[in-house]
Order: sequence, then C-alpha cells, then structure tokens
Amino acid sequence: MDDERTGVIKKASWIALGGNTVLAVAKVVAGLISGSLAVLSDGIDSTTDVLIALMTLGAARISAKPGDKEHPYGHARAETIATTVIAFVLFTAGAQVLINAVTAIFSSAPETMPTTLGLWVTIVSIIGKSLLTWSQFHYGKTANSSMLIANGKNMRGDIVTSAGVLVGLILTYLTGIPVLDKVLAALVALWIIKNAVSIFMESNMELMDGSSDTGPYQVLFKAIHEVPEAGNPHRVRIRKSGSLLMVDLDIEVDPGMKVKDAHVIARRVEKAIKKSMPEVYDVIVHIEPQGNVEDEKYGLTPEDAVPQNADEE
Repeated sequence: MDDERTGVIKKASWIALGGNTVLAVAKVVAGLISGSLAVLSDGIDSTTDVLIALMTLGAARISAKPGDKEHPYGHARAETIATTVIAFVLFTAGAQVLINAVTAIFSSAPETMPTTLGLWVTIVSIIGKSLLTWSQFHYGKTANSSMLIANGKNMRGDIVTSAGVLVGLILTYLTGIPVLDKVLAALVALWIIKNAVSIFMESNMELMDGSSDTGPYQVLFKAIHEVPEAGNPHRVRIRKSGSLLMVDLDIEVDPGMKVKDAHVIARRVEKAIKKSMPEVYDVIVHIEPQGNVEDEKYGLTPEDAVPQNADEE
C-alpha cells in the first residue's frame, strides 16, 4: 500500500472523527434535555461512528505496513478485520437502543412530550451526515478502501435514521402522543441492526476469500486470452486483501516445450493480468502439459465467470 492511499484513508478518518464527535455530543445532549428517546438513540448511534473513525485510523496505520516473516502477504487485511469489528459495534449499539426503547414503551412511567430542541438538532444532523457520507464514499472510491465505503454505507443509513427521527418528532408534536417517540426509537434500533448485519456479511465474504462478483474474473480471463500460448486457463482463484487482489491460476502449454520457454509464457500471463488489473498485487501461475487431467476441485474456468443472466440477454 502506498503512502498516498494511506494518507487518503487517514484524511477521511479524521473528517469522520471530527464531524461525528460534534454531532454525537449535540444529539446526546439534545436528547437528554428535550426528553426525546429517539434523538438520544440517534446520538448513541453517532457515538459509535466516533469509535469507528478511531478504528479506521488505527487500521490505516496497520495496513500500511509492508509484509514481514509473520505476514508475508502484508497487513492489508487489517481493513477487513476493522470492517468486521465495525459491524459488531453497530449491532451492539442497535441492540442496546432497542432494549431501552421497548422497555420505555411498556413502562408505567408518566408520558411527557419531548421539546422542540431535538427537532432542530436532528435537522442539523441530517445536513452534517450528508456531508460526512459524501466524504467517506468519495475518499473510499479514491483509495479503493472497502473500510471507508462500509463507513459511508453506515453514515448513509444514519441519514435515513435521522430523517425518520425528524418525521417521528413532527408526528409526535402533531398528534400529541409521546409514545410515538419511543416507537420510533425502536425502529431506529432495528435499522442500525440491519446495517450491522449487512456490513458483516460483506466483510465475512472477504475474510472467507469469497466473492459474489464475477466481474474481476471476466477481466482476468480476457487478459489471459491475449497470450495465445497459454491454453485452457482454469482453477483460477482471486482473493481480496484490503484493496489488493491475489491471483492463482493454472495454464496448459505444449508438453514438449522447454521449462525456460514455459516460464516466459507464465511471465507474459502475469504481465497481461497486472496490466488489465492494476489492483492485482501478486500472480501465481502453475504450468501444466496440454491435455493434463487432474481431480481439481477448486477455482473457476472461463465458463464459470459468465454472468448468470448472460443467456437471457
């Protein structure tokens, strides 16, 4: 990972840290003063964003380290691990908010109407979160960082959450029914939990070296096709490590070819792949004699990389 990419991630993280700290403090204080459980719950969600920003700063520092004896593939997966931790933090926060909201709904304590302070703070929060969300997606795409993009998705969910809180507060004032605020807090919690599960599933796919996107495989097979001497590319596997891709594949060559010549073809395949896919960090090419038949259970072939709906187009 180059210094420029690390700098972009750190910049995005500092922006998220500063912005979310201000919004979190404002919403928690407003929620306590106004008596709005929904606004307080939204503030707790923003507090987790502060923790997430601190986590991304730490992950950026770790993932920038070069490979060593203990980590020959480098430290780029620190981003993926951080993304998984983000999901657990969000889930825990959402579950706590949900428990508090449900408890308040069924509480026998006297109902009181929240003040309008929460309304105005929520409006400011929507504007602030919109700017923060844009920054995370912008820098996430610039640095090709799944961690920043996951944080952007979380903040995009925060906008929906705050918008829901705003609508709920308006309805509470119009109807004069205080319990609507607590019901809304429960809905906010469910939204937080949903986002947490979604982020976890995406990061888990990467940790398991899986992918539901055949796009990179299509680009890879097209690149290999530019080397006609590399026959029958198969057992192709692409795994992601942070923003980097690692590729393993088998190709077949003329059985009578010298080892030196086969190596030249393998190098041409590697260069063709890296030219078409700049995000590829390493390529391992296994040479086999043409017509070789083995019990090979893992990896994709060109047929496997065709989109499922290709026949329908």
